[in-house]
Amino acid sequence: MPVSLSYAEGPSADKAIAVVDVDHPPVNALPVQGWYDLADTLRAAGRDPDVRCVVLTASGRGFNAGVDIKEMQRDSGHAALIGANRGCAEAFAAVYECEVPVVAAVQGFCLGGGIGLVGNADAIVASDDATFGLPELDRGALGAATHLARLVPQHLMRALYYTSRTATAAELHAHGSVWKVVPREQLRAEAMELAAEIARKDGSLLRLAKAAINGIDPVDVRRSYRFEQGFTFEANLSGVADRVRDTFGQEDDRP
Repeated sequence: MPVSLSYAEGPSADKAIAVVDVDHPPVNALPVQGWYDLADTLRAAGRDPDVRCVVLTASGRGFNAGVDIKEMQRDSGHAALIGANRGCAEAFAAVYECEVPVVAAVQGFCLGGGIGLVGNADAIVASDDATFGLPELDRGALGAATHLARLVPQHLMRALYYTSRTATAAELHAHGSVWKVVPREQLRAEAMELAAEIARKDGSLLRLAKAAINGIDPVDVRRSYRFEQGFTFEANLSGVADRVRDTFGQEDDRP
């Protein structure tokens, strides 16, 4: 399984901090089942009454390169597409709906589905080599503008979306959506330090705070993202997605 769960000792030497790590070489582009596994792991961590903060990390070259396009290319029907749509929706929602705060530790590339994850996180710590973007239009897909809009202002979101360009961790820090930018070798420690500070609060009150903050959010992120996914399916039914996606297989594994 590409997703693992471990615990770090909190301020009171208990398992106050849950660490959810994604490790699916070469670029952490998750297959359908991987998204469901991630959602289940995040929800389980949040339900644990001893946990007061979750740190979402990834191993390898980058944080996340989105869905496994090659899995879709191997499918002659729409099962892989539907599975990816539903799996991503569940994983993104699991971050947002996690009963305790989620800190995302992002290194290298954070693309496509990675934006859905970090856009729904409560806080982001990033390495100085981290880049964020939605190359969806180059991959024959749509979606996660909902989550990119939580990271950058509206007009920048649109320009990034239409061009498939990326923004750096420093740029997102300037917009206030990244808590800190640190060298890659310090990323895990910095994320754990923030999580430990959060975990010093009363666990019951933290859960109430998370629910309260979600309750005043001006955008229903689950409904907004599912609306976007309808256009992804339309692009597939019309053949536009296949025409664009077929060029993806000619590239190497670089995101």
